[in-house]
Amino acid sequence: MIAETAARLRQNIQKVIVGKDDIIDIALIAMLCRGHLLLEDVPGTGKTTLAKTIAASLGCAFRRVQFTPDLLPSDVTGIYFYNQKAQEFEFRPGPIFAQILLADEINRATPRTQSALLEAMQERQVTVDIATHELPRPFLVLATQNPIELEGTFPLPEAQLDRFLMKLAIGYPDAEEENAILLRFERQDPLETLEKVVEPEEIIEMQRLVREVRVEESVRQYLVNVCRATRDHEDIELGVSPRATMALYSACQAAAAIDGRDFVIPDDVKRMAPYVLTHRLMVNPQTRLRGRQADDIIREIVDLVPVPVEQG
Repeated sequence: MIAETAARLRQNIQKVIVGKDDIIDIALIAMLCRGHLLLEDVPGTGKTTLAKTIAASLGCAFRRVQFTPDLLPSDVTGIYFYNQKAQEFEFRPGPIFAQILLADEINRATPRTQSALLEAMQERQVTVDIATHELPRPFLVLATQNPIELEGTFPLPEAQLDRFLMKLAIGYPDAEEENAILLRFERQDPLETLEKVVEPEEIIEMQRLVREVRVEESVRQYLVNVCRATRDHEDIELGVSPRATMALYSACQAAAAIDGRDFVIPDDVKRMAPYVLTHRLMVNPQTRLRGRQADDIIREIVDLVPVPVEQG
């Protein structure tokens, strides 16, 4: 069921997004894990379009918030106001009360406003004043940030980064893909006529089924060893937390499911580790000066940790 539904979603998203099959799969995996996605790339690479296309394909309520330095937490979560006609306080929900929220240029907002998302992303609820409000299901935050503009930005703190299941870059298209984009958008934006192919209730059921994907003991130990290796690596100042281990576990289950398997293999761990672990590391300053990045270290760790061998 999961593989078939994922294939329908992939085909529908490909009507708008050109040549980014891996990125589409990662987005679907994040959704199946009830996780959130951080897209970091230069402007114009399709981050916002991808978010809108996913929302349209799922038939989910979609809201977009443009994060700016003057954005207040209440602009995101909502406020209580006094209704003079009813003679009582009423809650006016903010844009976070959507099933898919696009937090555009999230690092332009102040840390106070960024932190307004923490409770929502972790607990799927929002507390305003003394009242707690449940968020709709499914709930997915797609956040974007521009890595090349530093002026007027507030880097996401570690606690905020840790709430994102995965971080990825869309990247530039190659020459053939860029030509295909021009042809596809020449006369009409295909997003305007895109139809939903999956109901939100189906996504919720798929999220439940993903957790039943089997992880054999040796594969689970391999996954744990990869995460633990980040805590002892000489180039890493702070390794990943147990929450990251759990996130990688869930991502591997979803990756197996959309490939049509009911079990996880070591290749799933190798494929998901760079997306899940890279943004949760703190690389030491000397390593950064040598030009080594977190994703280089993760790929090195994945290659060095012994892979379980099937017993014949």
